[in-house]
Amino acid sequence: MKISNIRLSAALVLACLCGQAQAQGTADDYRRAYSLRDKYSASKVFYSNVRPTWIADADSFWYVRNTPEGRVYVMVDAVGRRRTDLFDHAKLAAALAEKTGKDVKATALYLDRLSVDKQTGELSFMFDGHRWLYSQASGGRLDDLGKPAAARQRHWMEVDDECEADPAPSPDGKTEAFIRENNIWLRDKATGRERQLSVDGTLGNYYSAYIRWSPDGRKVAACKIRPAEKRYVYYVESSPADQLQPKLHKQEYAKPGDELRFKVPCIFDVETGRAVIPSTELFDRQYDLWGPDWSADSRSVTFEYNQRGHQAYRVLELSAETGRVRTLIEETSDTYVNYPMRYRYDLADGRRIIWASERDNWNHLYMYDRETGRPVRQITRGEWYVRSVIRVDEQNSRIYFSANGVNKDEDPYHIHYYSIGFDGKDMRCLTPEEGMHEAWLSADGRYLVDTYSTVSKAPVAVLRDAATGSVVMPLETADASRLMAEGWQAPEVFTAKGRDGKTDMWGIIIRPSNFDPSKKYPVLEYIYQGPGNQYVPKTFTPYNWYMTSIAELGFIVVMVDGMGTSFRSRSFENMCYKNLKDAGLPDHIAWIKGAAEKYPYMDADRVGIFGCSAGGQEALAAVLFHPEFYKAAYSACGCHDNRMDKIWWNELWMGYPVGKQYEECSNVVNAHKLTRPLMLVVGELDDNVDPASTMQVVNALVKAGKDFELVVIPGAHHTMGEDYGEHKRYDFFVRNLLGKTPPAWNEIK
Repeated sequence: MKISNIRLSAALVLACLCGQAQAQGTADDYRRAYSLRDKYSASKVFYSNVRPTWIADADSFWYVRNTPEGRVYVMVDAVGRRRTDLFDHAKLAAALAEKTGKDVKATALYLDRLSVDKQTGELSFMFDGHRWLYSQASGGRLDDLGKPAAARQRHWMEVDDECEADPAPSPDGKTEAFIRENNIWLRDKATGRERQLSVDGTLGNYYSAYIRWSPDGRKVAACKIRPAEKRYVYYVESSPADQLQPKLHKQEYAKPGDELRFKVPCIFDVETGRAVIPSTELFDRQYDLWGPDWSADSRSVTFEYNQRGHQAYRVLELSAETGRVRTLIEETSDTYVNYPMRYRYDLADGRRIIWASERDNWNHLYMYDRETGRPVRQITRGEWYVRSVIRVDEQNSRIYFSANGVNKDEDPYHIHYYSIGFDGKDMRCLTPEEGMHEAWLSADGRYLVDTYSTVSKAPVAVLRDAATGSVVMPLETADASRLMAEGWQAPEVFTAKGRDGKTDMWGIIIRPSNFDPSKKYPVLEYIYQGPGNQYVPKTFTPYNWYMTSIAELGFIVVMVDGMGTSFRSRSFENMCYKNLKDAGLPDHIAWIKGAAEKYPYMDADRVGIFGCSAGGQEALAAVLFHPEFYKAAYSACGCHDNRMDKIWWNELWMGYPVGKQYEECSNVVNAHKLTRPLMLVVGELDDNVDPASTMQVVNALVKAGKDFELVVIPGAHHTMGEDYGEHKRYDFFVRNLLGKTPPAWNEIK
């Protein structure tokens, strides 16, 4: 599985630099590290992980209790404040066992895609690959509905060509619109009579099959699409399970700079055939276009335009009467409009729109006047960040939303839930307890199920009154006593100033279970630092796959969100623009030095770094651009040259057109700077980041005569390295930071 292992003994060099004597690593250290997977398993925390599902049109919900005895499906009546078993577990398990011929335990039922009918109480779910219907009212009748038809799953990189769809029925159900030979046709459902509506559709400029009828049934709208030639990435599966010879796989995969399709929304009068084809002046440089959606009065359609390069984003209206296109909302930026965070809600009055924007440096909600195309007011305001809107209550003029950073005395990344009036007044915190909250609102907006925790406090789940946030009923308080009995210690939340000496950076510190403050520990940083999110854990996590075990080998493991990540402010995130090689590393370095100053047992002269995907790119960038600080790097499936990676991520953060900034940030172009130990890992079937991205780094390193290690995992997709790569990662850092020789693999059981 290991293709190349070129390093001779970089550990010896680093051992001399660090004043460490070469020593034998022990198999016991590794055994202890691997044993933590079971010792710190989430299964040892009971009454946690409440994930409620509200029952449609009812003030009740169900969830799974993980009890010491097993899994119990329960239903909660919010009005009556009662919790009961959702069904007779023993009876259903026995019925499933009889029908499937398998051993089915009542305490270990896993019912996928479970739904509950409010009226009949029937349960519909997937089990053993079949769809089942269970009727408790009929004495526990269990019906096997068979295997559902396998639907083709479109790969997330594959763009929908909009060539196929079911015919679109008119509002009165008498007529349906469909596509034939690239044009829009109509069919009278009673007589079967067909007539062609559009006449100019061609193979190279066709009409979308997603046809939308106006509410009055007099018009249809659809986009005319000019396609672009697609790029594909090819993968060779060297060792398929079902045959001897390799397989070639092909995947659609647009990359930065590629030509993209062009869409024009068009409207047709059903009776006269009159076509409304607009000028494209306001949407002429498309990255993408969403819509069109009809207005309630059938006089216009609305669509959204994302300009190539993402420095302009518009909500546009096309008049069905005049063909005029006008701007309802426009966002512009000299860096990028953060369109993944966009939110739009058109109020039923047809006159107002709620819109999310980062225009004041924070993500906030605005009320727009549709007629004037101008904001009436800013609804939310302050140095905090709206994360999502979960409900707009038009009847009571209130918005329910989540946000972080409102509470200045706690971790700024912690999410809480709030409501506020359309007028921007009477903002209420509905989830006041400290922690990271996740909440589910009932369909009628009366109740809120709230779960919350921190990295050191186990989860609590409660039912709340959604108007006031007051607790209506406690649901679960997690029991972590068995976990604590295993010696589990929570990560430490640590803050230190970043590169500017003013802004707090937030991270965590994980110590080995046999931590001895009198010893000196090298530091390992796990990195996934990129725009679009924040990545340091904020919830109670008994075992972190990437960080918990490796600490047992004699490391202190850390993770931090630096500048360039999201949800602090727009300016905080914009540090990444055309500069992904920055990776927040100057902030990470300052933070680690701050931690080492407080804790002298952290050796800031022996710092290693590892990561996957964007983290793989950043781990290699750390030793290329900051070798004075980072002494070794493990880089898995990295997007090492942003020109080789997926289009949306890279054009958003690196800009368009593809220019010199891509070359400046490329680990391939800068590979010749390598002076530190490096292990590269790649899955041969990585369908997220083109595996060629890693191999081009390999090529550059070979040409530069650099010493490094390469591990290729046959059959693996986007991965940190799977079990094999994890062991390689352990050995790599034991050699290169601890200065020890790892134990032979066959010594570790």
